[in-house]
Amino acid sequence: MKINTNAWNRFRYTLYAPFYDFFACFYNDSRKNSIESLEIKPGDKILIVGAGTGLDLKFLPSGCEIYATDITPTVVRRIARRNKKLNLNLQAIVMDGQALEFTDNTFEKIILHLILAVIPDPVACLKESERVLKPGGQIVVYDKFVPKGKKVSLLRWLLNLFAKVLFTDLTRDFESIVKQTTLKVISDKDADFNGNFRLIKLIKM
Repeated sequence: MKINTNAWNRFRYTLYAPFYDFFACFYNDSRKNSIESLEIKPGDKILIVGAGTGLDLKFLPSGCEIYATDITPTVVRRIARRNKKLNLNLQAIVMDGQALEFTDNTFEKIILHLILAVIPDPVACLKESERVLKPGGQIVVYDKFVPKGKKVSLLRWLLNLFAKVLFTDLTRDFESIVKQTTLKVISDKDADFNGNFRLIKLIKM
């Protein structure tokens, strides 16, 4: 039986929503660095896929048009509440990151923070992001992946039996995901937990 499904993710993140910010704010420095690397300009159309409770929003400049999507209605409502203080030009939408409801070539910039290791099909998510990104547009990825050029260790595989049910998949390999797109990697930096998290920037040629 497949464990990681949209239904399961809706259920677990509905339960986690009251506590999500307490744990996820640990990654705020990396979120900030990732978003700053996009060099967002006024008027840019920005998509956040798997936006959670909207922790990325405070790092976004005013003057851009933001679409924040997530599969879980409870956290999407929290995004909207958060934006009452920030007052950004924002639409918070319940949407599946594997089947984005936007036309091709819509966005200048896309943010994929802590989603590719959680979503059931990361390849579909990245392909959809590529589809809705304008030529020359950029995507930032911040997530946990198997270190480049290494195989999944036995310990990591064992830990993943627990982690993939409750939190996230620890065994995803970014290189095998991105090679199924035509996106080009323009930067790839080690981030948290000794490089198990990475900050990656991609461009659509």
